[in-house]
Amino acid sequence: MFVTTGQAGTALGCSIPTVKKLMATDVVPGVREQGRQVFPLAALQALQARPAADLSVLGAPEVAVLRADAPARVEEPDRDWIGFGAGLDEAQLLAALSGWWRCDPVRVAAGGVLPVTVAGFVVAVLTGLTEWESDGAVGTAGRYRFPKARLAGYLTDLTAPANAADPAQPEDARLAGLLLGTRLPSVSGGPVAYVPTRPTTADRPDTEGGVIR
Repeated sequence: MFVTTGQAGTALGCSIPTVKKLMATDVVPGVREQGRQVFPLAALQALQARPAADLSVLGAPEVAVLRADAPARVEEPDRDWIGFGAGLDEAQLLAALSGWWRCDPVRVAAGGVLPVTVAGFVVAVLTGLTEWESDGAVGTAGRYRFPKARLAGYLTDLTAPANAADPAQPEDARLAGLLLGTRLPSVSGGPVAYVPTRPTTADRPDTEGGVIR
């Protein structure tokens, strides 16, 4: 059985474009084109059951979140893709996700881990964020890359989360196991959001799966 993208968006608390972005990552199995895109009901039910990320186990007061788009080809010297896609290999994913973003690199590094989300679901986890490079722009226009970033984990099937990477460091494996497949809402005017690890009771979800303060 299938539902429309509108029905899926209502069930997941997000917009139709956000649902379509999630479908375009190929991380949801069984998506079909039947004159229009349709979402598998079984997959939708599995996603609705995914737990919220427990950020309280992280040591930092906040964690940066990279809000990724579906994969898109680029012509850049250090990468061929940007965004997240289940069909990309580990090297392609790491290059696509480790920069260049408008962000505060000090805040990103302080969190110790960078969950990557699509439609509010954690689909990848980066660590090794202690060093960064700037594109040379000044102020808020600056973009940064994290050349030592590691891909601690990523998913190829969001409905049955299992780490498709094989991290060498036990701490990377632990963080990926805690975060992959969980729901992690965030809001931001750019690709990187900053989420408190112990949100206040005043925080509440919005219709895009974000957080309103």
